[in-house]
Parts: sequence; C-alpha cells; structure tokens
Amino acid sequence: MDKMLVRGGKALKGTVHVHGAKNAALPLMAASLLAHEPVTLHNVPCLHDIFSMDKVLSSMGVGIDFTGRSMTLDCTGDIEPFAPYDLVRKMRASFFVLGALLGRFGRAKVSLPGGCAIGTRPVDIHLKGLEQLGAKIEIEDGYVVAEGRMKGANVAMEFPSVGATENLMMAAAVAEGVTRLHNVAREPEIEDLAKMLNAMGAQISGAGTDLITVVGVERLGGVEHVVMPDRIEAGTFLVASVATRGDVLVQNAIADDLPVFLDKLRDAGAEIEVMGNSIRARALNGIKAVDISTRPFPGFATDLQAQMMSLLACANGTSHIKETVFENRFMQAAELIRMGASIDLDGNTAIVRGVDHLSGAPVMASDLRASASLVIAGLMAEKGETAIHRVYHIDRGYERIEERLSALGADIRRVRE
Repeated sequence: MDKMLVRGGKALKGTVHVHGAKNAALPLMAASLLAHEPVTLHNVPCLHDIFSMDKVLSSMGVGIDFTGRSMTLDCTGDIEPFAPYDLVRKMRASFFVLGALLGRFGRAKVSLPGGCAIGTRPVDIHLKGLEQLGAKIEIEDGYVVAEGRMKGANVAMEFPSVGATENLMMAAAVAEGVTRLHNVAREPEIEDLAKMLNAMGAQISGAGTDLITVVGVERLGGVEHVVMPDRIEAGTFLVASVATRGDVLVQNAIADDLPVFLDKLRDAGAEIEVMGNSIRARALNGIKAVDISTRPFPGFATDLQAQMMSLLACANGTSHIKETVFENRFMQAAELIRMGASIDLDGNTAIVRGVDHLSGAPVMASDLRASASLVIAGLMAEKGETAIHRVYHIDRGYERIEERLSALGADIRRVRE
C-alpha cells in the first residue's frame, strides 16, 4: 500500500492541464451499452474508477480497447445484463449500468452499489423512476433484479440526484413514447451525457435545466465523443494554488462549470483570472474567512467542500461550512485538527476558526475528496512532514497528482508503506 509524503512551505507556480472528467466518463461508458455500433470516447482519464467500470462492462461481454486516452467500447456481441457484487461494490458509479441495460435488453441484475463512505446515498430515487418507466423491480440477495419494456412517463424526482438523472435518461432514450423528467440534476456532466446520446441518435432536450424531455427512439448507433474536462480536478488545483500563495494557470478548465466556487475563492481574497478555457488563481495577501453551503449545481459543489476546508483552516476569521448534499462528509476534519486546525462540528455545519499555520502530521485518507484536502493541507504546513496513508482513495479521481504537483514546485512524493 502506498502513502504520500508532503513538505509544505513552497508556493505552487506554473501551468497544469486538467484531464477528462471521471464523473462524466463513467456514465458515458455505461451509455455505450445502448449502442448497436462501437462507441469511442476520447480524453478518458486513466483512473482506478475508470478501470473498475472497464471490468464491470468487460464482465458482461463488452469489448473494450483502451489505448492512450481513447477508449472504444463494442457492445455488438453477446451481452449478459448482469453486474456482480465483487465488481460493483468497489465503485458506486457501476450502478449506472442499470438504466442502460433495462433500456437495451429489458432486463438486468445489478448488485446494490458500494463506494466511498460519505453517507448512505440510497438508490431509491433510481428505482422509483425506473418503475415509473415500466420496470418491475425486486431486491434479491443484495441484487436489483429488474425487467420490463421501458415506456415514456412523467417522473418527478424528490431530489435532483445526478446518478438517478443519468440512469433515467439512458433508460428513457430508447423507451416507447415521451418521458419528462422533473426536478432533475443540472450538473455539466448531465449535459455531456445528453450530448453524446443525441449524437448516437437520441432525442433529448432540456439537459442543464430542471426539466429534461426524452422522445424515445428504437435504436442508437455509434459515436465518437470527447469527454468534458474535470471541473473538480480544476477546482482542486485552484485551491492548492491559493492555499500555498502560489500562481498557477489551470488549463482546460471551464469557468462556467464552477460559478459559485470561483465567487467564493474571490471572496476569500484570491485573484481569479479567466482566459478562455484556462483559469489563473493566486493569493497576494492573506486568506479571508467565508461561509459556504454545498448545493446541487449551479451551487457550491460538495466535491470541493473538503478542499476549501483546508484552505479556510488558515483564513483570517471564522468560516462556516454547511454540507447539505451528503451526511458524514466532514471526515477530513479530524485529520486537519491533527495538523493544528481549529474545527468544531455541529450537525451538518463545520465551524472553522482560522489558525496561524498548520504543521505536518501522519494522517489517514477516508475518501476521495478528503484525500485531496489532506494533500492541500500538507502543502500549506509550515513545518514538519505530512504522511498521508491510504492514498488509494485519491487514485480514484486524480491521475498522478503527486507528479503534477511536483511539476508546480511542490515537495511531494509517493512511497511504498
């Protein structure tokens, strides 16, 4: 097992390029199950979660060629609509195959999902929506067993779940009739999925709003599609730049995908400059306290909350961070306290009182974004070495992050435990 060793006190400077979005690529891979011709994805990130989805699809009979950053998925052979527990338990996004399998084959057996321990994240919204589209669903021995021909319907989601929106879009794309999905997620990754499905022959409108209309078609074909940039990776590098009083240009970053986040960085005293599809971030003076409340898009992304907590740990004043999307997503707080942060938790609110500095310490990563927050905290530490254990979490969402931070001047290295 690997760990990362970080020594702080160095301002990050230079240019970093953002890779394709994991949270976009995973549902795009699942959507290939709907195609009667090969699908090729470009700008695919080389991450553990991508490899996990590769294994899930390969186990069903999907032919996959992943070369460089291009992946071709061929679902024209014999596909077994079954996703086993041993594979699905490793990554929650594996559950995205359910909607595509029901749409294409009218039946599926998919294990209930696993993933990071940041809350229960029930799949009820997925299942209720699919039942409204005509699926008969039973839970048997930890598996979702579903069958039925998909038919258009009006579906009102009780919460704008990103995963449920994507599952229902895929199922509805080849359903009989018209489907209207109300109160859906508006994240940019939803728009990316709709863009690819439409290029395959689907008729989807409204992606990016809270009402998506899907006119079902009989058949979807192949496509070549470029995966959108990873807005969370972009935000993480921007926070790291500001936290170290650095000056970093983040390329292949879409400012419109990070509206509230960028405003909060500015409120904290960062200088943000948008230049086309690049964003430059630096902090010439001290960081000021700000209050944050996570919300579904276009609000402040929950996936950037932990990174901001590290930054605000050394802000001037007291910040309040309210987590409204997932419970149990302040697990990084205890580790930041080990490094000298002053953080109190009150239900779903973290009260962060800025301290003069952080110090290196041994810490334990609990989930993907908490891992990134601990790396940032290590870069901020003015003395000592931070040893981050269980960094396999960070490999799920950040490709060779230690090498890319080193190229910006960071003192960070990965070693075998």
